[in-house]
Amino acid sequence: MQNAIQKGEESLSKKIWPLIGLAAVAVSIWLLYHELRGISFAELERSLSAIRGRHWALAVGCTLVAYAALAGYDHIALMHLRRRVSWVFVTLASFTAYALSHNIGASVFSGAVVRYRAYSSRGLTGSEIGVLVAFCSFTFALGTLLLAGLVLVFEPEVTERFVGLLPVEASAATGFLLLAFVALYVAGSWLGLKPLKLGRFELQYPRLPIVARQLLIGPLEIAAAAGIVYFALPAVGNPGYPMVLGIFLVSFSIALISHAPGGIGVLELAFLTGLPDMDQADVLAALIVFRLLYLIIPFVLSLFTILLFERAQYGRKDG
Repeated sequence: MQNAIQKGEESLSKKIWPLIGLAAVAVSIWLLYHELRGISFAELERSLSAIRGRHWALAVGCTLVAYAALAGYDHIALMHLRRRVSWVFVTLASFTAYALSHNIGASVFSGAVVRYRAYSSRGLTGSEIGVLVAFCSFTFALGTLLLAGLVLVFEPEVTERFVGLLPVEASAATGFLLLAFVALYVAGSWLGLKPLKLGRFELQYPRLPIVARQLLIGPLEIAAAAGIVYFALPAVGNPGYPMVLGIFLVSFSIALISHAPGGIGVLELAFLTGLPDMDQADVLAALIVFRLLYLIIPFVLSLFTILLFERAQYGRKDG
């Protein structure tokens, strides 16, 4: 009876989250339409063509750094598990998992499916892959908390740009609180706290060298992703990288929470809200560059990676 109830809850959850995502997309697109109805395709084209070649190169560089850092999530998780897997294989598995989850949405579940298929072929157990997925998600969350804390401490006025959009108020004090949480996590590793046991599932507290890598890789990925938008924005009205990073943190977080596939509509609306003093066509052009480099091109490449992997696996079975 209990198993039947649990399965029913899981089935309902799988149906509800996609509906929430679709609703978020619909509402965001409707609001976005009212925000952008005064912008013509000619204005948008002019904004895109105004982006200099050097800035395109810097945006591409930020994309490469971001995906290299994402691969670092998996590498660190495997170090935590004390498992050795080919560096090239881990990088491709991580790239594919994130490229798909960023576009499909429900990143924990879609990324978990890709990772299970990839790492189970390298001998990792289901519980180990579960720890790996959770570890990667936590590394991202830790990086977000660290950067958000720093931004709120040094640029607390960033929240003023989202009045009415954010459900809670934040200030420099909130930033110090977030940094204190990160410090407690580091202290827990330094003290060597005992593992947390949940039935057969055991969560080992990361060793201090692992935590140090998390604190480096997590913020690096987010900072590089924000850099894509920053370099695609014009100088006129640009509030500077620290402020753009803060706006990116808020916008990307809202897009993730919305469960909208690729954060479509949600990300654009949040960014336009956060950059009211800039030309809307310029902001939209920068976000198109972001979607092209960070989402669309990696998504297409990930499909080819999956096809090559499955072909290799099929060949092994025949052999």
